[in-house]
Amino acid sequence: MATDYYATLGVTKTSTSEAIQKAHRKLARKYHPDMNPNDATAKKKFQEVQSAFEVLSDPEKRKRYDQFGADFESMGAGGGGPGPQWRYTTSGRPQTFQFDANDLGDLFGGGAGPEGPGGFADLFKQFSRGRGGGRRTAPAARGNDLKHDLTVPFATAVLGGEAALSVQRHDGEVESIRVKIPAGIDDGKKIRLRGQGVPGVSGAPAGDILLTIHVSPHPYFRRTGNRLDVRVPITLAEAALGGKVDVPTPHGEGGKPGVITLTVPPNTSSGKRLRIKGHGVRPANQPAGDLFAEIQIVLPDKLEEAERQHLADISNRYPQQPRSELRW
Repeated sequence: MATDYYATLGVTKTSTSEAIQKAHRKLARKYHPDMNPNDATAKKKFQEVQSAFEVLSDPEKRKRYDQFGADFESMGAGGGGPGPQWRYTTSGRPQTFQFDANDLGDLFGGGAGPEGPGGFADLFKQFSRGRGGGRRTAPAARGNDLKHDLTVPFATAVLGGEAALSVQRHDGEVESIRVKIPAGIDDGKKIRLRGQGVPGVSGAPAGDILLTIHVSPHPYFRRTGNRLDVRVPITLAEAALGGKVDVPTPHGEGGKPGVITLTVPPNTSSGKRLRIKGHGVRPANQPAGDLFAEIQIVLPDKLEEAERQHLADISNRYPQQPRSELRW
């Protein structure tokens, strides 16, 4: 039985060129010899898919195929027998077409005139398709992209660094890839590793790996854009009298995390934020954010009843309404 090119690609006679191309790419990847080593059946199927696409992707060949079937290339005018055959070679630029002298009789004779099927008009249609004698090879299919989620530590997202990613290739080999994490990358951002995805068909470029970055939370620091917030516990005495406290910062000397000394003013309440300029997130080509230290007063663990009463007496001498502006 004659080959049904539409059935081979899983499409219909009314399918658009876009649908035919999409079906070809899917099947070419499925049956490509690189993806099915030592599988003769897959190799044969791949060749059938390529042959079907070669015809159905060419509007002129598809028209003839719909009219005459799989033997359309051997049909002359009116289907009365084989049409004229020709051979040509190309050399130099521009292209020069050279014909065998034996071909001239067939070219001018046969069952069609110069403007009929198989004549001059048909010949030049073949030439207009470009080099290669009218046979157009199927376009190579680019490999698929691979998607992966990658979780990085909070410090790596802020300062940048590297992460390791293991990828299992189609031959079963596991490859380790080092991924550069840019400083300041935010949760949900994507990194593209070009050419690290599924290999392409017929020498086409490989796909990419698309990494979606997730950032682990930090026990003390929070991030909002390029701003960092950190809660800094202080004693009751430091809050009342003021003092100097050490606050960790991601930007110490030599580009490494360090410590900065922060001055706490006297009578500082819990919740007060002290700004440390430029010590927030520093993405490339963007202004550095700031670090805000949020003060938290920590009372002694073992206050005696008399001491608690003494603190209450002090507070009562200075009436306050700390919740007067608290709203839903």
